[in-house]
Order: sequence, then structure tokens, then C-alpha cells
Amino acid sequence: MMRLSRPPPTRSLRVFCVAARHRSFKFAADELFLTPSAVSHQIKELEETLGTRLFERKPRSLELTRTGVALLQEIEPLLEALDRSVAQIVRGGSRRTLQMVLPPFFASEVLVPRLEEFCARHPGIDLRIDSHDPRPAIHPVSADVSVLLLDAEPQGLQYSRLFPLSLTAACAPRHLPAIARLGSAVFKELTLIAHKPSADAWHAWAQEVGIASPEPARVLELDTMHAVVRAAEHGIGIALVPSMQCSESFRTGALVRVFAVELPTTDSYYLVNRAKDGDKPDVRALADWMREAFGSKPARQSAE
Repeated sequence: MMRLSRPPPTRSLRVFCVAARHRSFKFAADELFLTPSAVSHQIKELEETLGTRLFERKPRSLELTRTGVALLQEIEPLLEALDRSVAQIVRGGSRRTLQMVLPPFFASEVLVPRLEEFCARHPGIDLRIDSHDPRPAIHPVSADVSVLLLDAEPQGLQYSRLFPLSLTAACAPRHLPAIARLGSAVFKELTLIAHKPSADAWHAWAQEVGIASPEPARVLELDTMHAVVRAAEHGIGIALVPSMQCSESFRTGALVRVFAVELPTTDSYYLVNRAKDGDKPDVRALADWMREAFGSKPARQSAE
């Protein structure tokens, strides 16, 4: 086993975690208010201290080595826990911060619009929300509560199924006359907006509707659902959007449904926490409020 002559400085470990999360020294530098060369220097020093490479430096990309992945998984939760402990001491121990991991679109479109009610009920609970992973499937050790998007019940956790993910075709209201005139042929006139991680969704939707797969004149492919929805709201074309998450857009008229068909998926959103955390008052308060907000059943304990 390798022995270190001195432990790596915490500063270097923090810089590594940010760079690893962004897969970019430049983006890490922006977040840390450093120069890219300073970030690169910190990483180089850390690699020299550890005696191993943490990144594969390619011409146009930056990838973690296997050691880098392992170090990130071990170190990032510890640094986050340290930050929470220090923050709690600074506040005099009168408050506790709950760490949440959420899919970004769920966070912005589903949770945040409802948070005022939770904050009013529980003014002594602070929340820290991590939504950098577009599809979190693991409840990290650093989190108290997570919302995971899964195609099966989570294992080894307390969980409640919040709601299933279903998709519906939607567009800006100004396109309705064209849709009424052309029906399914409208795709030859309007842009089809595609979500890159769900490449087969439009084909599945066409089968559900009972029409041939769209053969649009133009396709706009975007890598986040947030961008897909905003593109549809701005009238760029027709998109498949999550029905539940876009309820506010439908309510305000920013989006309208195209064809009265919902495309079910195998995925659902699950609220999860570890069994040992389930009886903590603040975890229970948050979990109870979320189950109430989404009309979901009480928590269940899955098998290990």
C-alpha cells in the first residue's frame, strides 16, 4: 500500500472535486474564482502527492482516470459533510441543513415552485439542493434525502413513489392552427424538438398515437429537458415534454398539448432516504411534506 509523506492539502482536494465535476479546468476556475492555470497547477501538485494521474488530458476533453473516479466518490461527500458541520457551528448549532439530491428539471419545475409552503411550515430547516446530475440513480452518502429517477423500486432504502414519468407532445399556442390544418403532417412544416438522452421517445410516441414515425423537415436536438421545454415555449417547434413537470407551463398557456395522448414510460420519481435517517425530525418533516404535495403513499422499506 502506498504511503504518503504528507496528506494532500484540503484546498487541492476541493479544486480536484470541482474540476472532476465539470470535467473542465476552465469551468472549475470560473466557479472557484481562479485562473485555469492555477487549477491545473493544483491538480498537478495533487497528482504528484498521490503518485498517480487523476485525469486523462485529451485535446478537446478532460476525463477522470479510474483512480480519479474513486477519489471523487470518496472525497466529495467528506468535504460536503465538513462544510455542513462548519456551517452549523457558525450558526450556533440552532439550525440543521438538509442536503438534497434532485434531477435538475424536477428541482426547477416541480420542487422550487412549491418550496415557499415548506419554508413557511418549517422555518428552522435550511435546504441545500444538489441538481448537477441530470438523472441521479444513487442516493449518495452526503445526502439526507434524494429524488431518484428509476425504472424499478430502489434497493436498500426507505422510499415513496412520487409519480410516474409520462411524456406528451406540446408546442407554443401559435402553432395550433397549423396542427389543426395539417394533423400529423405538421411535422413536415414545424421543427421537431428532440431530447438527446431520450432518442427513441418520438418513435415510441408515434406508435402510441398510431401514426408513422415523424419525418420532419428540421430537427433540433438538445441535451437537457429544460432546454427542450424552453425551445417549445419560444415557438421553435413541437417537443415531447414531461406532463407533470410542465403542469405550470400548461396552466399559464406557455405550452399547449398536441394530440390527446400521453406516452407512459417505465420510469418513476422516487423519494428516498436511508432507514437510519427516517426518524430524524427534519428528514421526516421534508419527506412527509413531499408525500403530501404529490399525494404519494407512506414510505416503504426496500430489501437490501
